[in-house]
Amino acid sequence: MKTLILAAEGEAINPVLPHTTEIIVGLIAFLLLFFVIKKFVTPRFETLYAERAAKIEGGIEKAEQAQAEAQQKLEEYKAQLADARAEAARIRDDARIEGEQIISELRAKAQEESARIVAQGQTQLETQRAQIVAELRGELGKLAIDLADRVVGESLEDEVRRRGTVDRFLSELDNTSAPAAK
Repeated sequence: MKTLILAAEGEAINPVLPHTTEIIVGLIAFLLLFFVIKKFVTPRFETLYAERAAKIEGGIEKAEQAQAEAQQKLEEYKAQLADARAEAARIRDDARIEGEQIISELRAKAQEESARIVAQGQTQLETQRAQIVAELRGELGKLAIDLADRVVGESLEDEVRRRGTVDRFLSELDNTSAPAAK
């Protein structure tokens, strides 16, 4: 109403400048609002902010600790893996050496067995040869006596003479065959 009164009195109203009562009421409302915010709202925001900051910092610290722990576990794992690889290499080398030893032992046994079999075969061959030579000497002696009987025309039945003739004949045969064999 006052504005109407002032307008009626002929004063010009400035629309840019507020009235003094509005300024005083606005200032009181602002101070009251400022007091309520300062007294109740700001401390609550500060405590929430501090709690959130502590949570975030704690989370970061926990994350850093977890990362450090994970790094330590990774290093331990790598060390264990390296140890396991070294152990596997050692086992492989031991197995290879043991395999080579077994092969060399088996080879030596095979060579011994082969030598034994060859020696046994040679012994059998010599025995058979001696047996065959004895049989051939007997038969050759008989044939030589029969041939001598026919050539000479007299009987060589005297045992001592016959043996002497056969032995002489075989000696001559051995002497003639020995240079041919060499």
